[in-house]
Amino acid sequence: MPLERGFYARNVLEVAPDLLNKVLGLGDCRGRIVEVEAYGGDDDPASHGFRGMTPRTEVMFGPPGRLYVYFTYGMHWCANVVCGADGECAAVLLRALTPLAGLDRMRERRPAARRDRDLCSGPAKLSAALGIDGATNGADLVGTDGGMEIVDDGIPPPTNPGRSTRIGLTAGNDLSWRWYVPGCADLSRRG
Repeated sequence: MPLERGFYARNVLEVAPDLLNKVLGLGDCRGRIVEVEAYGGDDDPASHGFRGMTPRTEVMFGPPGRLYVYFTYGMHWCANVVCGADGECAAVLLRALTPLAGLDRMRERRPAARRDRDLCSGPAKLSAALGIDGATNGADLVGTDGGMEIVDDGIPPPTNPGRSTRIGLTAGNDLSWRWYVPGCADLSRRG
């Protein structure tokens, strides 16, 4: 069963580490979430919603439990889980997965990946491997919107997750809002 909407309707800094070890699936492809970053709204200068709602960021303002997908650098899609109260701008960027199912399909979509651990070791890589693109923007992770879901298969988040500042930012780069599964080989960046 997919996670319930109430799981997402919490503070982004609570949801982000709780997403670790949950399973993201789209179609026959599945991966364990091993790295995430939190993004707030008007109090987070790194957030797409920092300056308010736009047509691009509308999904990020809720309701919680939807997928906010954006295009970056003119070539990559990135996926975020919307959380917080409806009308609040908050999302968790999915940075890395450990591939679990549908690896043949993932390899077809990511032929440049030399090893399976490189299939989903970054936000653009995991989106490509799972087939996440602009058509999945706004997908309901709680319903049956196109088969995309996040489930809890019984493996809890790490008791002491790794934590660091977010990666690749100029604004808001001092906030330790990145969490990851320590020792995991599938991270976008080690440690």
